[in-house]
Amino acid sequence: MTMDNADMRSMQSEINVTPMIDVLLVLLIIFMVIVPLAPRGESASVPQPATQGTPQLESTVVLEILKSGQNAAIFRINQQEIQLRDLRAKLAEIYANRAQRVLFIKADDQLSFSEVAEAMDISHAAGIERVGLMTPKAMQGL
Repeated sequence: MTMDNADMRSMQSEINVTPMIDVLLVLLIIFMVIVPLAPRGESASVPQPATQGTPQLESTVVLEILKSGQNAAIFRINQQEIQLRDLRAKLAEIYANRAQRVLFIKADDQLSFSEVAEAMDISHAAGIERVGLMTPKAMQGL
């Protein structure tokens, strides 16, 4: 507060904005540093619904992960059953001479995500660049 020398009875108050500007600049610097360091997860591509009359590519590879009665996962590549220990070698063999390294995973909803994530890790280790997850809504074209 400041006092006017001419009139001792009236007082004027002024806001000192310098500390507020300092706080604002510090917060701005903190947010500029934190934002680029934010962790990045798996990048996702949204599947587009198939239009009528569009032929399906025969080169599409679908890895199905089903839950069996013994609480174990059953793996199928294009309807051909395969063991988990042979999955990486089979995927590497399939994608050895392909230009597009895209794999679609269709998993049973009773499986835990860790089992699906393990299949994704194996596919990345086999040299597959993109992994798409097939959901019931995407398969219906919604």
